[in-house]
Amino acid sequence: MEGSYILLLLLFGYASFQEHNVYRSTNRNQDYTTATHYLLNPIHNVVQSIRGANVTLPCIMRRRPRSYKVKWSKVNPEDPLENLIVISNGKYHKNYDQLRGRVRLRRSHRLDASLIITNVSLEDEGRYKCELVNGLDDQSLTLSLQLEGVVFPYQSKKGRYRYNYVEAHQACEEQDGRLATYSELYQAWTDGLDWCNAGWLLDGSVHYPVIVTREPCGGNLPPGIRSYGPKDKLKDRFDAFCFTSALKGNVYFVHGPMTFREASTACWARKAEIAKVGHLYAAWRFYGLDHCDGGWLSDGSVRFPITDPRERCGGLPDPGVRSFGFPNEEDRLYGVYCYANT
Repeated sequence: MEGSYILLLLLFGYASFQEHNVYRSTNRNQDYTTATHYLLNPIHNVVQSIRGANVTLPCIMRRRPRSYKVKWSKVNPEDPLENLIVISNGKYHKNYDQLRGRVRLRRSHRLDASLIITNVSLEDEGRYKCELVNGLDDQSLTLSLQLEGVVFPYQSKKGRYRYNYVEAHQACEEQDGRLATYSELYQAWTDGLDWCNAGWLLDGSVHYPVIVTREPCGGNLPPGIRSYGPKDKLKDRFDAFCFTSALKGNVYFVHGPMTFREASTACWARKAEIAKVGHLYAAWRFYGLDHCDGGWLSDGSVRFPITDPRERCGGLPDPGVRSFGFPNEEDRLYGVYCYANT
């Protein structure tokens, strides 16, 4: 009898232990779900756009906590400080200096915290973080904004390898661009860019893309992106690889011949400006500008864009922007490319 009693106690204890385990496991799963599923994962982590467009970076809540804030920021791996864009508690929001006046939350429904950026600029490209803050289960997701565009090598009027990093950065901005990123240079290489002169990139590194291997360009190494390794941004000097995107305006050719000064005057007379190098590349890349005559540009260079290669237009087999370098500005041999902002 005593043995039977002990057996019953053991069975009851085992059943209680199992029951306790079942509910504890269920509660743990419920807590896990609560802790990790406020934000829906986006279908795509990369959003494509062009300069001048409006773009939406998606951030959708599965459900809303009782009390929360949504915080958007731009992530810069080289800057430990947070670049705040906007903070909202669902009713009110505050914009910060970053992108001020060009951003707002979409709010198409009560769970929508997506960010709209209007009139996208070249500097807007990068990584963005949407963060849900409620003090307990803070969560975030990161998206990348990428711009469609074109990379162009740029050299000083004074010759090869004249820019330190700061000067290269300024040179690209003066030609309606910015320094290209490594991924943009890589994409340009896959599209056919073959260039033997090394140039600064946005992250301060120095590279050049090679498709046809030859002795002055790395010797017998296979095709690829050549690297010069770490460089001093103030002391070392190279060319620049610039990046630009779509235009709001229109590039057109005015026949010459005319000097550089006459070319500039001709554009102003048409309520336009003499085109920059970035303008010409963007018109060629996005709008198919094809013209066989060399024309002055704002930096004093003479170039022409070709989308349909032919023998009498540079003779090269691939599309591109051809260059005559920097002729004497008093030479009366060329027309001019003008840019009218619309």
